Amino acid sequence: MAFAATPELASAVTAAGGLGAIGAGFDTTAQLKAHIQTVRTSLKIEAGAPVPLVIGFIGWILDMTEPSDDPRLLAILDEQPTAIWFAFSSSLDKYIAQVHEHDKKHGRKTFIFAMVNSVERALHYAPQVDALVVQGQEAGGHGGSESPPLLVLLTAVLKALPAGGPLVIAAGGVSDGSQVAALITMGAHGVVCGTRFLYTPECCYGPLQKEVLLKAGFNSTVRTLAYDDVGRTNGWPAKHDGHAISNKVMDDLAEGLSLDERRARFDESALKGESDRLVIWAGNAVATVNEIKPASEVLLQLHDEAVRALQGASSLLS
Repeated sequence: MAFAATPELASAVTAAGGLGAIGAGFDTTAQLKAHIQTVRTSLKIEAGAPVPLVIGFIGWILDMTEPSDDPRLLAILDEQPTAIWFAFSSSLDKYIAQVHEHDKKHGRKTFIFAMVNSVERALHYAPQVDALVVQGQEAGGHGGSESPPLLVLLTAVLKALPAGGPLVIAAGGVSDGSQVAALITMGAHGVVCGTRFLYTPECCYGPLQKEVLLKAGFNSTVRTLAYDDVGRTNGWPAKHDGHAISNKVMDDLAEGLSLDERRARFDESALKGESDRLVIWAGNAVATVNEIKPASEVLLQLHDEAVRALQGASSLLS
């Protein structure tokens, strides 16, 4: 959740019993170290101890930063986040290997997540990582443009993986505890919630973005690269796109405007502080959430709803 998650959001989720995450995005090493220190301080984790936190790296951005004068991956591993998350590249193997090598050198164990959008990618990364994040097309932000719905993909991945493989985590459209319970009964070891946590004061989306989210419904989102084009963030590999709130950016595209013309309208709208061309990465879960509340309350609500759903389901067998 680059451009949405914050150290405060990650701290709140971890403190409430989950595992908070920060998306590295285009942040520099210094910025990421500052984020990790904020979480360390908030959670009262002493210096030198691992920080219960996930740092998420986008593969194609690593391809840009690691050969640069500000390589980030190994420097961030030195800060001891408990987990690293990789996604969106056909060349993640080398970065996964760097984590393993760094751990061996320093006598540590960093938990590694790899996000996948197909059975083929799941089988490829399974021997290398601790957990696969199986992301369905419902997920907000970026993902596989040809990814099946989560229930279809999760079933296929679980059937394809050999016994004793990595943990399997489900992602995409999860907004309440009954869905968590359903995914666990399918065989998932856990879930990732992204869009649900946009509706929190700890998320760095501004008031205009959150106002749009609160009004969003079942037909409010679109999968496209149009927002990356106007926002100058389009380095995504083939068969990947973004999932966002549909607005006038899509109208500009449908109008047949050139990229320069669309960027000019986008930039002008941003300068005016308008809400009708905002980039708001979000998934299908927007249709089911209609209130802003603290991240800790969201997490506890998800937990309580999941427990009730599992208890209710067990009664069907009696």
